[in-house]
Amino acid sequence: MTGQPVGGGAVKAFPVARSEAGLLVPALMFIALVVAAVGSLGTPLITSVATSFHVSLGSAQWTLTIALLSGAVATPVLGRLGAGRHRRATILATLAVVVAGSVLTVLPLPLPFAWLLAGRAAQGVGLGLTALMMGVARDHLPEERSAAVIALISVVSIIGAGVGYPLAALLAELGGVRAAYGLGLVVTAAALLTAWRSIPEAPEGRSAHVDVAGAVVLAAALLLVLFLAGERNLWSRHLAVAAGLAVVAVVLLCVWAVIELRSTTPLVDVRAVRHPAVAGANLAMFVGGIGMYLLLTLITRYAQTPHGAGYGFGLTTFVAGLVLIPFSVLGFVAGKLTPRVRTRIADPLLLAGSAVVVGGGFAVFAAARSDLAELFAAMGVLGFGVGGFSAAMPGVILAVTPKSETSSAMSFNYVVRSVGYSLGSAVGGLILAAGTGPGRLFPDDSAYTTAALVGIGAMAIATLTSLALARRRSSETNP
Repeated sequence: MTGQPVGGGAVKAFPVARSEAGLLVPALMFIALVVAAVGSLGTPLITSVATSFHVSLGSAQWTLTIALLSGAVATPVLGRLGAGRHRRATILATLAVVVAGSVLTVLPLPLPFAWLLAGRAAQGVGLGLTALMMGVARDHLPEERSAAVIALISVVSIIGAGVGYPLAALLAELGGVRAAYGLGLVVTAAALLTAWRSIPEAPEGRSAHVDVAGAVVLAAALLLVLFLAGERNLWSRHLAVAAGLAVVAVVLLCVWAVIELRSTTPLVDVRAVRHPAVAGANLAMFVGGIGMYLLLTLITRYAQTPHGAGYGFGLTTFVAGLVLIPFSVLGFVAGKLTPRVRTRIADPLLLAGSAVVVGGGFAVFAAARSDLAELFAAMGVLGFGVGGFSAAMPGVILAVTPKSETSSAMSFNYVVRSVGYSLGSAVGGLILAAGTGPGRLFPDDSAYTTAALVGIGAMAIATLTSLALARRRSSETNP
């Protein structure tokens, strides 16, 4: 990595012994994979939840939205706590909350739907642990090893959805929604045990305080953003109300930024976020996240559309989940290759190249989707691009971030990513809704092409932003 860290000097790291490092790395990977997979459990189970609890699909959708919301709010809070000396306790307490939430999701049906939502909210808190896993790796592994591990943690946090989706769908088909959520309970309990045995204490000399006011305002802003992203009918039926709420969300985010700038113990160091490299990386993550999740949404929805619509394959939830396998496999491959490639190519250029690959996935989907193999190909291209993008992103940010701020800096990036993903899903839904004729259940096939072209535009912006970062780093390195 090149560049000087933003802010004060880093606290000296305490690398663990080689044998301990051998246990630490798989533990970090496992925990990151579990929280990502459990957080995404709502996606394949929405229909099953609606049927089991006798609620509408819109209400069932909140089993996913509320997990994303709690994760987005918890991420910067946990990132700040993880910057202090109580990081191990924070990780264990968070996983205990996730386990408790998992228990709520498997309780017998006489309990009301609200209990399931409470459990999903608790499970979503675990999404904030990814940045803490990166902080542990950066503190306790040699520099070269930590860079590769951090890249893989970032990738695992993405492909976790691809791992959990088909498993949850299969269990839901075989044993109902409780069986699927039971899987979440088992793996989160295993993650808690793994963390208790493997996560070391943070280096001494650090302290962290949570900006409560900033956390409350950020939670309100993100609630509005995710609500607007999930309630697509609001935009089509009550545009003025939706636009007004969007303005309120923007105002709240501005208020939050002011609070953070004035706070002596900010939730996120906004001044560091304003650094051109960090700001550019977050912009690329935001726009790229919109595009990445847009294509993921398009492909899975297209695969499940019945033949009667004139296109689609009518796949069951489980079989449609198998379409995600190329995404997960090639995403992991890209994550493994990136640390080797980055010795020759700068991280911003890797971001740009990966954004181009994701754009290629959109192009494949736009041009050829009449055969199931073509959907697998598009999903594989998407996975490879997302894997490379996710693996390169930490390098761009951490090159100018002190070690003590690793968790906080990456936490903000993951909030940006969560919002981008939510908006990507919403954009896809709005485009397909606009392409659905009166009295029709399914959109025209051309609507998918339109959405793909929008995605190509989003990835073009992410590419140009990354190239600007690369140009800036080159000018700093070779003045």
